[in-house]
Amino acid sequence: MTQTPVVLLSGGNPQIAKGYGDEPVQAYIAAMPGWKQAVGKRLDALIEQAIPGVSKAVKWNTPFYGLEGQGWFLGFHCLTKYVKVSFTQGASLSPMPPGTSKQKDVRYLDIYENDEIDAAQFIDWVKQASLLPGDEI
Repeated sequence: MTQTPVVLLSGGNPQIAKGYGDEPVQAYIAAMPGWKQAVGKRLDALIEQAIPGVSKAVKWNTPFYGLEGQGWFLGFHCLTKYVKVSFTQGASLSPMPPGTSKQKDVRYLDIYENDEIDAAQFIDWVKQASLLPGDEI
């Protein structure tokens, strides 16, 4: 059985069918191009470390993380030169993630090819974000 190649959308974002659970998220990460795949694996591992049993889904070609009954608090996707992590209630995190958004509550963390992920800070943001109301996307 031949596997259909994953289509990469603009910026190299993998086109993955909507789905719930770890399987579609892992399919998305496996399809992330080049160095971005290692970033996706690292983010997924850090999120699972911070919130064991976190709910996962892929919607709009983006992996989302949340808690059952509380909504989605984080997502990430590929852009041409970086991976964009979005915290749905990022403006309530301390310190706030550095990237601003047109949406007042959302904050971003952009990860470029040679960036080191500050694991302690990222885990802290994930734990804080998981305590806030998430989005029902």
